[in-house]
Amino acid sequence: AVLDPDPLSPAGRVSHHHIQTAYTDPAGLQQLSDRCVAVTTEFENVPAQALAQLAYARTVSPGAEAVAIAQDRAREKSHFESCGVPVAPYAVIETPVQLAVVPDDLLPGILKTASMGYDGKGQVRVHTQAELAAAWADLKNVPCVLEKMLPLQLECSVIVARGADGACVNLPVQRNLHRDGILAVTEVYEGNLPPALVERAVVAAKSIANGVQYVGVLCVEFFVLESDSAAARTLGGLVVNEMAPRPHNSGHYSMDACDVSQFELQVRTLAGLPLTQPRQHSPSIMLNLLGDIWPDGGTPPWAQVLALPGTHLHLYGKATASKGRKMGHLTVTGASAAQVHATALQAAGLLGIAAF
Repeated sequence: AVLDPDPLSPAGRVSHHHIQTAYTDPAGLQQLSDRCVAVTTEFENVPAQALAQLAYARTVSPGAEAVAIAQDRAREKSHFESCGVPVAPYAVIETPVQLAVVPDDLLPGILKTASMGYDGKGQVRVHTQAELAAAWADLKNVPCVLEKMLPLQLECSVIVARGADGACVNLPVQRNLHRDGILAVTEVYEGNLPPALVERAVVAAKSIANGVQYVGVLCVEFFVLESDSAAARTLGGLVVNEMAPRPHNSGHYSMDACDVSQFELQVRTLAGLPLTQPRQHSPSIMLNLLGDIWPDGGTPPWAQVLALPGTHLHLYGKATASKGRKMGHLTVTGASAAQVHATALQAAGLLGIAAF
């Protein structure tokens, strides 16, 4: 059963029951509760109070508190710090007084709305105090967080699954490439990142999950800093960016490259089944398929793409393609990282996706 206000909801269209109401509609939530024994979300901006209401009668994971933390950048950063995980230097801006005392050493920085920001939305780069004030005004003076811009080498993410009994497992650490604030490419294979960095990222992600007694699948995204930078020496080279309380784009490859996918892990946490450590059996690269690659009035050359060895196409059933909209993903698997990279580049060329 799926509760989604969208009449063309892809999940709703393939479910047995599509409850088409607002996320906070009491009657809709009651219908969902009546039809389910356990409830989860795949979208972090579902109001936390809806999950809290469902939790009175049903198993709900992730819990409302974890989702509420992920929905508020200020609370999220405070949670990361309480778990002993470094974050970029930042300031919370909710009032003109807080704006006036922002220290100059946080500039240049990125001003981010505290809530409802994802895929690069609600974010403005600022270099001076004047630009900061103008950007906050443009964002309608909503609560924001200013993060100091750091010298980044790359981005990575860790997906963990934690059960109600505290058992916690993880997928391999994913190396990610973002373009215009949207995930474009995920590379997962042995040697994609230094082993010491991999170990630190996994420990940090599990600490973040344990710190809120999380149940379900959680993605934690990190920035890897330039190794010779002052920030890397101060912060240890790895800082947490944000967490997503749900299965995540960067873990989609697990459907084709691992013996247990992130989606099976989510089901196991809901059903109280044992969590086994996933094993990646094939090197993999995932290409995010945005509406940008759909030609006017046509479709991308799927037949040519699927003729390449080790390609796995997943389309999400969305009715219309538009710029920046996630329409699906392509996973490439193979015997070696070099083979997978070469095939992924061929696929990207066929689809009009920039090389990486």
